[in-house]
Formats: sequence, C-alpha cells, structure tokens
Amino acid sequence: MLIIDCHCHAGRGDGLTGPWDTDAPLKPYLKWADEAGIQRTVLFAAFHSDYAMANRQVAQVVRQNPERFYGFAFVHAQRDRGRVLDMVRTAVEEYGFVGIKLHRFDSRISREVCDVARAFRLPVLYDVVGEVSVVDLLATQYPDVNFIIPHLGSFSDDWRAQAGLIDYLVRCPNIYTDTSGVRRFDILLRAVERAGASKFLFGSDGPWLHPGVELSKIQALHLTPADAQKVLSGNLLRLIGRIRQEVGSAVAQRITVAAEPLANEWRDPWLVAKE
Repeated sequence: MLIIDCHCHAGRGDGLTGPWDTDAPLKPYLKWADEAGIQRTVLFAAFHSDYAMANRQVAQVVRQNPERFYGFAFVHAQRDRGRVLDMVRTAVEEYGFVGIKLHRFDSRISREVCDVARAFRLPVLYDVVGEVSVVDLLATQYPDVNFIIPHLGSFSDDWRAQAGLIDYLVRCPNIYTDTSGVRRFDILLRAVERAGASKFLFGSDGPWLHPGVELSKIQALHLTPADAQKVLSGNLLRLIGRIRQEVGSAVAQRITVAAEPLANEWRDPWLVAKE
C-alpha cells in the first residue's frame, strides 16, 4: 500500500527562535520514514523571512529525488503581497511543485493566495492555528479550491477548535485535514467516523515529529483497506491530480491584490464597537 506523508518541512530557516525557523534536517526523518514504510513525502520550507529563497532550497531537494518528494510553495500572505502569483508560477513551472502552504503564525490567508491557488488548481495547506471560523469563509468564497487544514485545526491540542473543524469537514466538500500532531485520539476517531476517510490525509509534521509514531495513529483507526488507502495516499493524489501547469494573462488579471497591507491582528468590528 502506497504511503505518502503530506506534511514535512525541509531546509534551513533564518531565525533562531525555535526548531521551526532554525533547521529542518531530513536525514533522521528519512531513516524513520523508511523504517515505517513511507515511500513519498510532501516537503515545504521551515519558517523563513524570504520564502522565495526557502522554496528554492526545497526545490533543490525535490529535484534530487523527484520520485520520492513532492513540493509545496510556502508563501507569506502579507510580506509577499503582490508577488504571490510570480512565486507560485516559479514553483509550479520551474520546480514542479503541486501545492501552496501558509501559516497563520506568519499571516492570515488572503484573497490573493486563494485566487492564485484557483488559477493553478492547487490545494492549499493552511494552518489556521485554532481559528477554524475562517474555514467557513474559505469554503463558501472559494468552493473550487481545496483547502487542507492541518492538525485537525490545532497543533496545540485546542479540542474546541478540533471539534469545531469536524462540522466543516462534514458540510464542506472542499475542506480536508491532515492527521499530523493530533494527540487527542478520541477526537481524531470521532472526526473520521463523522466525516469519512475521504477527508483525511496522513501527515507527520516531520522532521520534528516521528513519522512512524504519527503513522501508528492511522493504523490504530482500524480502517478498511479501501479507506486506509484514501488516507495514506489516495486523497492527496486526487487533490494534486488536477493542477494547471500554466496560467495565461487573462486568468492572471483576475488575481486580487490588496491595495494596502492587511491587518495581521484580527478584530471583529462589531465586538470592538461594544468596547
């Protein structure tokens, strides 16, 4: 059975605040993955102040072993405002990447990113950091873009966020999740039972989490062989199987770029008005 890890970082960051922006070495990860029987892996950069540079690092790794790795382009919705199309075009046309990755720790997702994903028909892996309410907006505003919300909505074990994401998985055809870093097994089990195996992708959040340990959670779900195949590789292959390799000028003109930088701090104006 083909096993693809949909969530692994690679390359050096340029910060020193923690492992996430310092270094993501693949050597130990690959040893663990081989031991676990994981044949392929989706790679994207560690946190970085220049994702164009970081994506080039990842591209070098993917280029060395294209049968083993897929690449996702990491973007920063604020800092890369106005150049997301160019960055993703380079990633798809030159590097052969098959998705977009961004993180609310950096900046909240923007229309520009979603428009570019729509243009290239790329899946978007967006870590909402527990802010699952945005999923409703993504699902309704961009029903033709597939979004993967990692960690069942929260890497920090926010069970409220994870339970809340289950409803979106059930209701929204274009919303998916990955299993990386989900430690509350009872919530994961309930999520799969309610939403079905077609909405889940196996991921590890390597190299910092052991891919074999993360894979054991999938095995503990005791899925049917058909459902296990969906989670372990089939769902990802389906999501990356519709990519448009080139985007013409007419499509590019429909990309939304905010005139001014968006506020990174979210505040509900109606709640603010009551303060």
